[in-house]
Amino acid sequence: MSSIMGLIPSPYNALYASTKHALEGYSELLDHELRTFGIRVALVEPGFTRTAFEENLTKPDRSLAPYDSVRAGMEVHMRNGVAAGDAPEVVAATVVKAATAATPRRRYAAAGRLARQARIMRRLVPESAFDRSLRKHNHLAV
Repeated sequence: MSSIMGLIPSPYNALYASTKHALEGYSELLDHELRTFGIRVALVEPGFTRTAFEENLTKPDRSLAPYDSVRAGMEVHMRNGVAAGDAPEVVAATVVKAATAATPRRRYAAAGRLARQARIMRRLVPESAFDRSLRKHNHLAV
C-alpha cells in the first residue's frame, strides 16, 4: 500500500512521504526481480481517504517557531482533505482489483478522484507549473 504522496511532495509530511517514495522504488525493483517466478508486485496509491490518518501525523521532536504557523496550516489542510476524501471502500475496491487482476499493472494510482488527477498532472504538466499548483493547493507562498 503506497500513497499518492509516493509520487507527489507533501510539504511538512517528509517522514511519511519519504517512506512512500522508498516503497515505490523498492516495489518497482521487486516486481522486476520476482516476475521471473510468476510473481507480480502492484502498488495502490490512494489520495485523501476518509480515515483517522490525520490523527497520526508525525510531529517534530522539537518545534521550531518559524515553522509553527505554516505547519498548523498544513495540519488543517490535511484534516480538511481527509474529511473530503474518498470513502475507504473506493481504496478497498482498488486493492481487490489489483489483487485479482490476471495481469496486474504495477501502479493503481486511480484509487480515487484526487489520486487520478494528481497522477495525470504530475506526468503531463511542466515541472514549474506543477510546483506552483502544488504550493497554491497547499496554501504555501508561491
